[in-house]
Amino acid sequence: MTESPTPSTPGPEPSAAAASPSPAAEVNPAAAEAKPAAAKTKPPAPEDQPFERFVPDLLLPAIAKECLSYGGPAPELSFVEGPMPVVGSDCWMVKGVLPEERRFWLCFTGADIQSAKTVAVAEAGAEPSLLESFLIDERKMTLALLVSRLVQRLNGQKWLGPN
Repeated sequence: MTESPTPSTPGPEPSAAAASPSPAAEVNPAAAEAKPAAAKTKPPAPEDQPFERFVPDLLLPAIAKECLSYGGPAPELSFVEGPMPVVGSDCWMVKGVLPEERRFWLCFTGADIQSAKTVAVAEAGAEPSLLESFLIDERKMTLALLVSRLVQRLNGQKWLGPN
């Protein structure tokens, strides 16, 4: 016994509306070009720059500007690699000097703004005797966060402008 092929039942004819794409499915060429262009024109975040450029080009000027906004003179700032105050281990640091020979250090344990950070301060004629952890609970480090918290710390010492 041989099986005969079963006849297929013809389905409904495709309508003209189903054959042509709906307006929602159409792609607007201008919109398709605008999205990649917008993504390409977005500048990288300042924090995405290499550490060696980020600190001297962005961080130091931002610290000086923020200190000036408190009414006092801008600190003398430098970016160096050397022994960390108090403990002496090598690190990258922002060294600052304010009027009356008040000094501060913002230390990075690695060449990365996401690395562990400490801060130390010293009055004129004294050496720093304490390292304080700095921004230890932050997930993402930003230029604005680094500047605001460092200046807030210096202002807490009553070192910036009239307090």
